[in-house]
Parts: sequence; C-alpha cells; structure tokens
Amino acid sequence: MGMHGNKEKLIQLGLQVLDTSKTELYVAMRFLDIALNSLNYEMDLSIRTVGTDSQSIRFNPSYLIQSYREDSLRVNRAYLHMILHCVFRHMFNGDDKDKELWDISCDIAVTSIIDGMDYRCVREVVPDQRQAVYDRLGQSMKVLTAEGIYKEYSKHPLTYFEREDLKKYFAVDDHVFWDSKHKEEGDSKDGPQDGDNDRDKDQDDQQDKDQDSDSDKEKREEQDKKWQEISEKMRTNIETYSKDATDLAGSLYDYIKIATRQRYDYRSFLKKFTMLREELKIDLDSFDYIYYTYGFDHYGNMPLIEPLEYKEVKKVEELAIVIDTSESCSGEYVRRFLEETFSILSNKENFFRKMNVHIIQCDAKAQVDDVITSEEDMKRYMENFKLSGFGGTDFRPAFEYVQKLIDDKVFKKLKGLLYFTDGYGRYPVKRPPFDTAFVFLEENYNDRQVPPWAIKLILGPEELGVRTVA
Repeated sequence: MGMHGNKEKLIQLGLQVLDTSKTELYVAMRFLDIALNSLNYEMDLSIRTVGTDSQSIRFNPSYLIQSYREDSLRVNRAYLHMILHCVFRHMFNGDDKDKELWDISCDIAVTSIIDGMDYRCVREVVPDQRQAVYDRLGQSMKVLTAEGIYKEYSKHPLTYFEREDLKKYFAVDDHVFWDSKHKEEGDSKDGPQDGDNDRDKDQDDQQDKDQDSDSDKEKREEQDKKWQEISEKMRTNIETYSKDATDLAGSLYDYIKIATRQRYDYRSFLKKFTMLREELKIDLDSFDYIYYTYGFDHYGNMPLIEPLEYKEVKKVEELAIVIDTSESCSGEYVRRFLEETFSILSNKENFFRKMNVHIIQCDAKAQVDDVITSEEDMKRYMENFKLSGFGGTDFRPAFEYVQKLIDDKVFKKLKGLLYFTDGYGRYPVKRPPFDTAFVFLEENYNDRQVPPWAIKLILGPEELGVRTVA
C-alpha cells in the first residue's frame, strides 16, 4: 500500500473513532443532539491532538487512534470538552484577554463540568490535583465559569510554574483555531520592493487582506450567534427531559443558564416601568419652521405659529424599590445598586420632575420606608444611607406593604417594583397588579424558586453598566 493509501486509512480510522465517540455521547446525553451535529470533521496534521474552530473538529488521526486504543473514555471526554467550548462560545470571548490565562480558564471550566457528570461514557476518578483547584476556586464562586475563573486568576496572578501545572492537569485540545488571525500566520512575507507596480501590488494585497478580515469577522459573528442559539435550545432540552437529566449533568445546567442570559442595558430595562404622560415641554417634532419664519419675513416680529408647549413622553413616575436586608445581603452591593439606579433616575430624560419613589427595607417584615420625590432627596438619602433589619427573609410582607400603599392612594399609578435580594426567601404565590423584577448579584444568587410571573435581573458586581437577564 502506497503513502496515499496509508493516509486515507488513517483518515478513515480517525473518522470512525470520532463517530463512535459521538454516538456514545448522544446515547448518554440526548440534550446534546443539536450540538453534536453542528461540527464537521477535518484532518489537520498541523496539530498534535485535536481542536475546534466552532465549525469543525480538526484532528490528528494518530492521536485519536492511539488515545482510543489506550482508553476510549479519553476520546469521549476530549470530544465533549470541545463541544462545551463551543456551547459556551469560549473562542469568541477572549479577544481582549490574556490568551494563555483565558485558555487555562476555559479548560478548567469545561473539565470541571465533565468531572462532575455522572455518565459512564465520561466518568473517571478525579485526580487530587484537579479537585484541589475546584475546591479553591469554589470558595469564591458558585459556578466555575471561564469568566469567573479568569477574573479570579487576574486578581491573584499565577506564577509561571502554577500556569504550567494547570496546563498539565487541564489542557485537552489545541486552541490555535480560536484566534481569528491564525490563518494569516502562514502567509508568506515578501521583503520591501521598489517601483510603482510593486506599490500598487502592495495596495491591492492590503485591500484583499482587509476584505478577508471583514469576511472572517462576519463569519465569527455568525458562528457566535449560531452557538448562542444552540446553547438556548440545549438549556430547554435539559429542562424538558427530566430532573434526572439536570442531576446527571451536574454543573452543566447551572453554567448553561448563565451562558444563555440575554444582555440588556440597565437603562433600557427600567423603561419597562415607564408610563406615557403629557409634560410641559416644547415639542420640536410638531414645530413647523416654514410657517414660523414666514411670519417674520412678512409681518416683522410676528411669527404665524407658536410652538406647542406640551408633549407626550414616556418616563418613570412612580417606583417601589425593596431592599432585602437579611444577613446574606451585602451593604456594599446594596449601595452600589442604589447609586446606579439613582444615577439613571436623576436623568431628566428618564424621570418626571415630580417623582414618587419608595425605598423599602425589608427582611421578614417591612422595616423602613424612605420616600424620594426629587433629585435632592436622592442625594440626601445616599449621604445618610443605613441598612436596617438583618433578620430572616420573607418576600411576601413587602408585597403586602406596597399593596397597602396602593390601597391608601399613596401610589396612584405604580408601574413596577424592583426587589434587590440574593433570592433566599419565601415568594408570593399570587401575581401582584404591577410588574416585579427580582434583582440578583451575578456571583451570589439563588433564582430557582422565582415565580414565573416575575422578571429576573442579574447584575454583575463589577460592571454595573451592563446587566444580564435570565
């Protein structure tokens, strides 16, 4: 058999190994069906192991064949490892990060998920070195996400030897295909040349490169969107199959809930609580300059039409903000939440000049009700801000208290209630007559019992400009 025949045989064996692994994963985890069918196979001898660019699994057949002969479980785990990188879109989220640290963080995140699964096709005894890493990271985060791990290691930088150890324990696939520029590395680089023709050629080459770069960017954006949709369908599948599926999948379900949140600007979110009302304000949209200036031209200082002095606008007029003052809520984060909310409300484009905002502190009962009617009240409140309560959490008294304010005509047109909490407490069963959003901190929340009629808003503790909604 010639060289070409040997190559074809290697490719066929590699493909058989991948197909066998894919079948085992599918039989065990039916919720992976769409993800498993979204990657093609492509032999690539430029790598020693396997890797993915979110479109294909690139493989060195020798690695696959040897790994399968030694332990087929190893191939199953590598396959799932790459699938999870795609599901969580790791290859699209590292452009602004330290590449080596991001690679390590992503590998730890997906390996921890696989280590926590109770499926025979991927189950193995977790080495002490990996478990020690999970235990250490678990002290600062509930779910080991790549973003959380990267943030933790950025705050507490790793030594060279610590990075190398983590690579040894967690690296599985080659991430070279994650870099959108990796194709350019193989391009030949000619030295400088003289002459107008050469300069024209250089300009043409640069234009071609720019077009290729734009094309690559569009493809990456398409792939990013595609895998976001796959992730959302996968979350639905896990929730649909049964409780056993969520238990067997371990932390995968918790991670995928985080990965499939839609991102919203907090200012846009508050528009959910706006109402339409006339406000004294020049309505420039209805102002006709032609007739207005015509009067000046023909009659001196006599415009024909005066501008309208009122306009219908959508702004927030009344709002209830409830602060969970149980012992599990941090005063620092409460203050930051209020500061961000006030900075939005103090903008004249967001709030009517006369406002009716009640800030209610509540643990097992309503403790304090501070009324904000102006921007000056906001500043005064923050200067003297102090939490009260610190008992157990029961969300129902706050809703009863707000309903009483409505009954007593204190609130006349209440559109919504924001409840800042960690989520641990008893929720009302019945939907209230106003929109409700439970606001959680991203790194410390429990939203499993939130009733379906409520909005869930998850805030990042460090980036208060952009929020995520489950």
